[in-house]
Amino acid sequence: MSGMVDLAIDREIVIDAPADVVWRTITEPEQIEQWFADHVELDVRPGGAGTFVFDNRGGDRVVTVPVVVEAADPPHRLAFRWSHPEGRSPVAGNSMLVEFLLTVEGAERTRLRVVETGIEEVQWPDDEKARYAEDHRRGWSVHMGRLADRLGGARA
Repeated sequence: MSGMVDLAIDREIVIDAPADVVWRTITEPEQIEQWFADHVELDVRPGGAGTFVFDNRGGDRVVTVPVVVEAADPPHRLAFRWSHPEGRSPVAGNSMLVEFLLTVEGAERTRLRVVETGIEEVQWPDDEKARYAEDHRRGWSVHMGRLADRLGGARA
């Protein structure tokens, strides 16, 4: 049955801004807060830890998400792991890997792709995996849309 479920999370936009500007937008906490999480702490280097807090813009439901940076190759690739069990270090098999991939398309154009992988490997029931994939596909579309609106760009 699990073969039927689409667990791919892959979103792409083209932004009318140079890669270094896009890089800052996805790595600097005060920038990330403009389009993604409401409060951000992030140490952008391999092994660096961070926290994304989502409070629905001051809503009553606060979600705090710890992250650990796996790769930082400016301005091409940022990768971090999240969604791991509390109190455990995130590794393949117990967490998702989120990768931001930047491709220069011109002096003032950058293709930004976000790919989230690892769902197949986590020890969750299939329906939970499917729900996570659906939620995150929708979530990344919303957040990438905000990013595109902020920097000028189109959803691909």
